[in-house]
Amino acid sequence: MTDQSTLHDTKAAYDAIAGLYAEMFSDILDQLPLERALLRAFADIVGEAGPVADLGCGPGHLTAHLNELGLDVFGVDLSPEMIALARQAHPGLRFDEGSMTALDVEDAALVGILAFYSVIHTPPQRLSEVFDEFARVLKPGGHVLLGFFAGDEAWPREFDHKVTLAYRWLPDALAAVAGQSGFAEVARLRREPIEGERFQQAQLLLRKP
Repeated sequence: MTDQSTLHDTKAAYDAIAGLYAEMFSDILDQLPLERALLRAFADIVGEAGPVADLGCGPGHLTAHLNELGLDVFGVDLSPEMIALARQAHPGLRFDEGSMTALDVEDAALVGILAFYSVIHTPPQRLSEVFDEFARVLKPGGHVLLGFFAGDEAWPREFDHKVTLAYRWLPDALAAVAGQSGFAEVARLRREPIEGERFQQAQLLLRKP
């Protein structure tokens, strides 16, 4: 499968379920105290030093949360239906249609990137291109916070995600791929699934030197 066909399939899949997705996940943080704490820490670390991008923002609920935490944040998503819902729900914030592999952002323009469960749809052999793009748009000292489904195998394992094809990553393996683009690990979280989840969940906080 080519990169363009992967992007097309992911875009079409999220367009098709955008409304339902927004209904199901708009208040998801209420159930996730550990993720809320890590988002708070991320906001404290990047501070008010510059703009932050929420990549794969969906209907914008995490973009809005980061804004409430005091960040200058905007959202980007591949799905135009998701972007339309985000703009409707959060008219005071900026949301752009776009791809993580080719961001309409100048070099070294951002202090932070949130990519919560958005790199999971990228084929493993192409993920280094995503991290290269993250490195391009981040200032030195900028941070990335990743959220993903945790796996236990050295090579990421695909699974039947409810929307479209996705991959589970061993945190060490994902950190290693990011390291090839120059990122250093700052912290990680791995927790057991709660009710309604099938897999362990993980987050990585990375820093561009």
